[in-house]
Amino acid sequence: MTPFAIAGVQMYVNALQSNVDYMIQRLDIVMLRFPWTQMVLFSELAPFGPLDRFALPRENDVVDRFREAARRHKVWLIPGSMFEKAEDGRVFNSSVVINPDGDIVARYSKMFPFRPYEAGITAGTDFCVFDVPEVGRFGLSICYDIWFPETTRQLTSQGVEVLLHPVLTGTTDRDAELAIARATAAQFQCYVFDVNGLGAGGVGKSCVIDPASTVLHQSGGQEDMFPIEIDLSMVRRQRETGMKGLGQVLKSFRDRSVDFSVYDRNSGTDAFLHTLGPLEIPQQGSRAGLRVDVPTDDQPVKETRNRAHGISSFLGKISSG
Repeated sequence: MTPFAIAGVQMYVNALQSNVDYMIQRLDIVMLRFPWTQMVLFSELAPFGPLDRFALPRENDVVDRFREAARRHKVWLIPGSMFEKAEDGRVFNSSVVINPDGDIVARYSKMFPFRPYEAGITAGTDFCVFDVPEVGRFGLSICYDIWFPETTRQLTSQGVEVLLHPVLTGTTDRDAELAIARATAAQFQCYVFDVNGLGAGGVGKSCVIDPASTVLHQSGGQEDMFPIEIDLSMVRRQRETGMKGLGQVLKSFRDRSVDFSVYDRNSGTDAFLHTLGPLEIPQQGSRAGLRVDVPTDDQPVKETRNRAHGISSFLGKISSG
């Protein structure tokens, strides 16, 4: 058994003022109540909320405060993410991984900003994989990234056993995201720690899922701290023998007989995708994606009217019968 205790923190996030003091207070309480916790994970954009006008340079005092807090508690810390402004003016949604010595061991920028709604946020291109010595291999993705299985495929192909997934989802697609989180755990035979915020930080419903797609914890719509001790030997056993002795999906993918041409941008396989129109926010009355045939002369118009009249008469007979 390789036990490791990870605590998720689902907390209220304010959009117009800093949440950093409150995050450190929450961390202090977690470690006071559950001193056996070894890693703490906050939600996406928890420090300053969802407005990129609060973007900070890569090196900043806030990260230094989180480093000091991790060092003080001797705990691994992923303080959600925050908007980071590069020297060239580009803005990224970025996270850091801090070890118990207060050192930054990894950085990650969200690969799939929630476009078109997060227009202006630059996508990251580097994956985040890091090892906890004598425990296992961890990977980090942020919110919308998990909707693209290629991201988790890349991480687990590099041996990642635990997917850390801070999110900010305050919209009606949260249930779909939870379904994707469970499917991700099963498809890639890994633990998934999915931590959402509250208020400007989301609608909650954080969850922890094991490699057999079993929900180990599900938060509601209130603040929550949930330390979960995971067993990484379960990941290794399942990857060797399959879920419940059945599907060995990672080995099946390794031994596949096909290469997927859709990933070759020049193959033409993805031609349909180029018919979908621009990536933009729908407007009222939008008919995007709907094909509408418009008659070009009187005869097609008459035929269309006659056809419509026939359908209407048929429906009238059904309703009266």
